[in-house]
Amino acid sequence: MTICKSPPSLTSGRLLARNTAWNLTGQLLPMLVAMITIPLLVRGLGVPRFGVLSIAWVVIGYFSLFDLGIGRALTQVVAQKLAEGEERVIPALVWASLFLLLALGLCAGVVTSAISPWLVHKALKVPTELQPETLWSFYLLALSIPTVTVTSGLRGLLEALQRFRMLNLIRIPMSVYSFAGPLLVLPFSRSLVPVIAVLVGGRLMGLVAHLFACFYVMPGLRQTPSLQYSLMPLLIKTGSWMTVSNLLGPVLIYLDRFIIGAVISVSAVGYYTAPVDMLTRLWIIPSAFAAVLFPAFAVSLIQEPDRTTLLLVRGTKYIFFILFPILLAVVAFAPEILYSWLGANFAQNGTAVLRWVAAGMLCSCLAQLPFTMIQSAGRADVTAKLVLVEIPLYVIAVWLLTSSMGVTGAAIAWAGRVSLEGIFLFFYSHRLLPRKPKLLGKVAIATAAAMAVLYLAAVPEKLMVKAIFFTIALVAFGLTSWWWGLKHNERVFLMGTATGASAKIPTN
Repeated sequence: MTICKSPPSLTSGRLLARNTAWNLTGQLLPMLVAMITIPLLVRGLGVPRFGVLSIAWVVIGYFSLFDLGIGRALTQVVAQKLAEGEERVIPALVWASLFLLLALGLCAGVVTSAISPWLVHKALKVPTELQPETLWSFYLLALSIPTVTVTSGLRGLLEALQRFRMLNLIRIPMSVYSFAGPLLVLPFSRSLVPVIAVLVGGRLMGLVAHLFACFYVMPGLRQTPSLQYSLMPLLIKTGSWMTVSNLLGPVLIYLDRFIIGAVISVSAVGYYTAPVDMLTRLWIIPSAFAAVLFPAFAVSLIQEPDRTTLLLVRGTKYIFFILFPILLAVVAFAPEILYSWLGANFAQNGTAVLRWVAAGMLCSCLAQLPFTMIQSAGRADVTAKLVLVEIPLYVIAVWLLTSSMGVTGAAIAWAGRVSLEGIFLFFYSHRLLPRKPKLLGKVAIATAAAMAVLYLAAVPEKLMVKAIFFTIALVAFGLTSWWWGLKHNERVFLMGTATGASAKIPTN
């Protein structure tokens, strides 16, 4: 029996470009569905029940953390085994990880069930009349944890095999169902129990879909499962460091909000949170690239080290090309955006925040690929230790700058942190490359030029002047990117794609 139906090349440019497009589609479509369905759910369920449903969405999303990073570690290890030509050990490796994930999910489910009464009756301020159905809803969520953890392992395998089209054909209906499914219950009941049951049922269907997809792309899994316990320490070691990053990453994201509330006021948190939350949505762009390049890096580091450099350079370049025009528009028209979206008070108090966060977002998004490459090289400990070092320093910086400059100081601290983090990640990833490209110099020049343009975009106050500057800057950026940022073969490919002509993905 064939062990694995793998693509002809796990690092081919055409495959990676297509998979990145699928990832972006898989992220954006559910967001559009959410924008339509959430107002309907609020009206149908009422604000208190919708609040519990929102917690359920968050909990289901973060249940994947209970896998201790093993799903991500499986992606890396499977990709490495494929690169080394050791396909025959992959089925045993996959089954070992799935049984481990099942055990972790069962333990987490038992713990969640045990603390559910405390969460409902004491920790969360749930209205008395909603407490019984909320408690049963939490029990249902606890029951679904093993489903989520095992699914993360199956998803890790499909990512290692670059089956992102298949993954997103499963992810998109699942994500849409998570928002639209509860609407199907409203004509019959407004209780939370059937609503949560619909969500849990959707996760179970997702597990089955992932399992059949894995059986299809890797027929060797259909054989009688065989466990090799010797493989588990490798998965646990790699996954545990990734879990540290995954657990502490959100701490860095939300820590500043608590400090603002303590130093200034809870009201001030809103002026900070709204601009930040709006811009952090842009993380889906580098995330779409990073998910595809993670297994590609793991393969190329073994098979074609020089291609790792090419993938890192090209991915960083394309993220820059996509993001900069968006951030330029945000910085130039920040007051107008906030005024039309949230009103005059937010425009007055949040403009500087929005601009500083926009500048930081450029560095943060560009740093996603070196972060990914470091983890794919088996050095997840480096990224985890970086987060551990950042937290105390960031707390001090946010506290001091917020005390002296208000919410703008918190935004400056955030932008400074992600910029320094990006510099470290680029330098460390540069050390892992076999040949030292001119990546660091090019990124430094491009980022410095971009920051200068963003600063100038923030200077004009009149709308007409802003529009003229934005237009000139955008045209200059387009011409510079086309003639200086892209190589000749890349320009030929893009022109062929735009005209519908057949064009070969550039390989150098």
